[in-house]
Amino acid sequence: MSCVYGVRKALLAGFVALGLTSTVFAQTSTPATGLGQAWPNAADVSANPHWHVYVFYLNGVEYVQVNDLNGTVHAAIGTASGTTIVLPVGIDAQNVTTTTSSTTSSSATTIYSDSTITVTATPQSNGATKFTAQEACQDPYNCGGSGSS
Repeated sequence: MSCVYGVRKALLAGFVALGLTSTVFAQTSTPATGLGQAWPNAADVSANPHWHVYVFYLNGVEYVQVNDLNGTVHAAIGTASGTTIVLPVGIDAQNVTTTTSSTTSSSATTIYSDSTITVTATPQSNGATKFTAQEACQDPYNCGGSGSS
């Protein structure tokens, strides 16, 4: 009888340890890495099948990287607290603009959008691509809204 009790106790301890280990692994995921790389260790979150878009977060800053289907880095943008900057990364870095305006070209295609930023791509006649990073309005008083509820 004591042998059965000891086996049950060992099994119970094993299940508890397995449960705790599973919980720890479920709560810790590998952070996205590889900003500026052709194939970073991050999920492709593109809204368009012609582009790969990767998002990285570090110290409250969201970084959005745009690659073509061959893995060539075209552009990267950083955004935090209503401020967006163009990073000197990619073959089209000089063709990236930031705006708070909601006007976009009719030939612009949305390639990424979340609650803070929308990124569009517009093909140019010289073969380059113009990217526009539009910040989401966080303050209706400064975004053309009335600001009243």
